Amino acid sequence: MSPTGNNESAERARTNEVSRRNVLQLFGIAGIGVAGLGSAVACSPSKPNAQGGDGGSSKEFHGAYPYQLPPKGHFNLGPGVTDGIQAANSPYNDLVYPSAGLYYWADKKWEYMMAESGTLDEKASTYTLKLRSGLTWSDGSPVTSKDVVATFNLHWLMRQQVWTFLSDVKASDDTTVLFTIGTPSTVLERYILRAPILPAAVYGEFATKAETIRKAKGSLDDGEGKTLNGDFQKFRPENPIVSGPFTYDVKSMTNAQMALVKNDKGLFADKIAFTKVVLYNGETSDITPTVMNKDVDYATHGFAVASEKSFQNNGFRILRPPVYSGPALVFNYTTHPEFADVRVRQAIAYILDRGENGTIALGESGKACKFMAGFSDQAVPDWVSDADQKKLQPYEKDFDKATQLLTAAGWKKSGDKWQTPAGKPAAYDIKFPTEFADWNPAATNAADQLTKFGFNITKRGITFTQLSPDVLAGKFDLAIQSWGASSHPHPYFAFVQDLYTFNYVTAANSGGKGMNFPLKQKTSAGDIDLKAVVDKSAQGLDLEEQKKNVTAAALAFNELLPIIPLWERYGNNPALEGKRVAKFPADDDPILKNAPYADNFVIMGMYSGKVAPV
Repeated sequence: MSPTGNNESAERARTNEVSRRNVLQLFGIAGIGVAGLGSAVACSPSKPNAQGGDGGSSKEFHGAYPYQLPPKGHFNLGPGVTDGIQAANSPYNDLVYPSAGLYYWADKKWEYMMAESGTLDEKASTYTLKLRSGLTWSDGSPVTSKDVVATFNLHWLMRQQVWTFLSDVKASDDTTVLFTIGTPSTVLERYILRAPILPAAVYGEFATKAETIRKAKGSLDDGEGKTLNGDFQKFRPENPIVSGPFTYDVKSMTNAQMALVKNDKGLFADKIAFTKVVLYNGETSDITPTVMNKDVDYATHGFAVASEKSFQNNGFRILRPPVYSGPALVFNYTTHPEFADVRVRQAIAYILDRGENGTIALGESGKACKFMAGFSDQAVPDWVSDADQKKLQPYEKDFDKATQLLTAAGWKKSGDKWQTPAGKPAAYDIKFPTEFADWNPAATNAADQLTKFGFNITKRGITFTQLSPDVLAGKFDLAIQSWGASSHPHPYFAFVQDLYTFNYVTAANSGGKGMNFPLKQKTSAGDIDLKAVVDKSAQGLDLEEQKKNVTAAALAFNELLPIIPLWERYGNNPALEGKRVAKFPADDDPILKNAPYADNFVIMGMYSGKVAPV
């Protein structure tokens, strides 16, 4: 949502993870075409009374996030499955399928949700997760450790990153799960505690078969594993069984809005004062008038600068949480091998005025990257020494350097236009999501800047639901996708988004190669295997050793620029107080350091009772 990921992939994915723009995993790629929303999307489902509250006794929260209706949108909510009813990084998923915990980013501590504890035993190389007792699914059956085991076997089936660090998972008793650690890592706890727990009653057949293959063969590379992976992605449960305080009101779903209704059996249902969550469908252009009409209490879209000012004039607060990600220019290295020359990518970075790009796209919430390290500027000082920070090239606009680099790479000018070393015009399409009110102008401005310099860039705006599949399939020249990650402040997650998510590492799940950037590269410091370095950056429990690998990855990313981050995004989230919601966190509340697409502060506020009805 203009995420993410990471990322906005995500982040959004931009997230994040994601990051939404991040490959949208766990619940799939978000959204449907937004045609047909029109005036219907601006209609409030409840009539306001004279005091500004909702009519009747219903205590509703009104949010907004893209979703897609059945039959395309479906309830196979397994990790990595595309076209799920909602995007993986939708904050509202935490109200339907809670994970074991939520994280306070500023305080660096966990709030346990489905779990009552999580314990690392370094000597035994295990992590023990203890579920709360008395948890139930919406069908009345108990939530047990079998559900957690099934969930993580599905993660293995879908080649999720958690299995980079795990070697086994099993139930010790009905509420205890023992994770055996193959490769110790400080990020493993994040993967375990933030995975939505899925019901074995729905997914058990696939999970059991996956476990059998995992233990017998340890790989999905043969026919049996590939077949099971493909069959699971086609699996379509009829109705969801949930453990959260809300569930989908399937019969009431329309193109305009959907409702999450109270599940009294769900986690902490008695602590949440809202009885219904109404979600409006669509991307930024569709949601903007709905916000202006005060039918939305809170939204995480990337709104246009003019819209943001109008919201403020209409009584909204604007919340600016860091998103830890942003839009990036992504290259297709298969169809355009001229991009494989690092000098060409560096030249493009020098051509682009990224400060201008961010300001045009998102006003004060679009900030040019200072370090160009592949992860958030906010986190760089925590991981990279002052001496190494000085080695990071900021790539400030410099046409002379760009010209020198292109010329050295064998490019030539023909009139006022550049030609590649093969003598072909430097003519490329750039694909971007039409509906994203920040990525759209970012792509447009980048295309204009490159064209003015002598490239021939054709702008190709497409619906946001098609962009990620096109990139994964390699159907693009240039594209706007997420860099960085909203999923966690550890740089590992950002590098996964930058280097794996839209690359062959992840695209293989859908039979594509993505941007197809080789992760074994040569740098001025010598040869580097980026996958090995990134994986090591999260391995072990020695923070200083991790910093060495983070620094190596950051310096390599900065030199190689496999993708070019345009700017870092901060939220410009409209928040309406006094109509349906009493208040949102204060601007100086540390919880606003949480990324909006992961551990969302509003959702955490609902669970704690701090975000409550008027």
